Amino acid sequence: MSRRVVITGMGVVSPVGNSVDTLWKALCAGQSGIDRITAFDTADYPSKIAGEVRNIDFGLFVDAKEVRRTDRAILLGMAAAYEAVKQSGIDNASTDLDQVGTIVGSGIGGLSTLETEHTKLIERGPSRVSPFLIPMMIPDMTAGRISMQYGFKGPNYAVVSACASGAHAIGDAFMLIKCGMADAIVAGGTEAVITPTSFAGFCSMKALSTRNDQPQKASSPFDVKRDGFVMGEGAGIIVMESLEHALGRNATIYGELLGYGASGDAHHLSAPAPEGAGAQIAMRMALASAGLKPSAIDYINAHGTSTELNDKFETYAIRKVFGETASKVAISSTKSMTGHLLGASGAIECIASVMAIRDGCVPPTINYEDPDPECDLEYTPNASRKKNIYYVMSNSFGFGGHNACLILGKYETPQAAG
Repeated sequence: MSRRVVITGMGVVSPVGNSVDTLWKALCAGQSGIDRITAFDTADYPSKIAGEVRNIDFGLFVDAKEVRRTDRAILLGMAAAYEAVKQSGIDNASTDLDQVGTIVGSGIGGLSTLETEHTKLIERGPSRVSPFLIPMMIPDMTAGRISMQYGFKGPNYAVVSACASGAHAIGDAFMLIKCGMADAIVAGGTEAVITPTSFAGFCSMKALSTRNDQPQKASSPFDVKRDGFVMGEGAGIIVMESLEHALGRNATIYGELLGYGASGDAHHLSAPAPEGAGAQIAMRMALASAGLKPSAIDYINAHGTSTELNDKFETYAIRKVFGETASKVAISSTKSMTGHLLGASGAIECIASVMAIRDGCVPPTINYEDPDPECDLEYTPNASRKKNIYYVMSNSFGFGGHNACLILGKYETPQAAG
């Protein structure tokens, strides 16, 4: 069995907007969501900027009592799922909920909860640690809570592959639906690690930008001045279904997932493999999975982290995979506006890819002012542009050498496709 897989619902919570529409308008307008951190005191930290989620009332999505005993990462995921499930209409009484799964990735999980409860342990003893510590902290609980909220009883788990978690979750869901293990899956990623411990760790690695005086210019993928990534938080969730299931309930179809590739660098704890070798494998696998040649891709939503090695090697990988067409394909990094949402990034970027297809709009790479000679492709500098988009490739690469590549396409009816 091999079934077509379509997208029928999308939900977002992000530094540039807490809905798909607000996210997309901000991205097309080149709006940055990066600013000084408000979550904790950054006086002793070399990096003091991030993309925080603002103006969100979790009580709209979760019972007020539950909000107090639920980690922020879970709450962000549940908020995004609320929009996605509502848009899809899949929680209605006519759906066989045994055939609806939930796969949500997170690179780190409930780190804020762990920090809070560890402080209690040290200062007040083990008896004062919350009984909710474990269910608030473990990365799989977002998928668990979403399934409980809506009664989804199909495959249910988390994917943990650092910055590729959200994309891997969507890729897994794609494969499970194609092979008939589920009719529909709610999939994506969530992350909330703008916390003292997280920042201390990333600062010690010298991975974060320290351009604190110009927060909105700090994330500058492919620019020669880039000095590290900017942390972000948020969640992206999509509802995916077999085409037959979606048509059977007369669902609105926003796009089609056509291909998926995954690979390992087998190289280094945090640095990408030279020449983007692992990324090349994932990109080629995704193209083969979709049955497409590189020349068919109209737009690449790049991983584009604003770090020296990623941007250089991702560029190299695109050149190797796309050959002579590499200079013609439109590319951009929406992380220039949202920051890097770690385990949620691939999911939010998948949603941006669907919207790019819908509206025929390539979002920009903002802060692209001084091109790096080693990054010499078409990165859609500083302003969005109109383009007829049929196929999009979305790249996600994570610490540990985890690579994921998704290919999305404009939905065609079965008759037109045939």
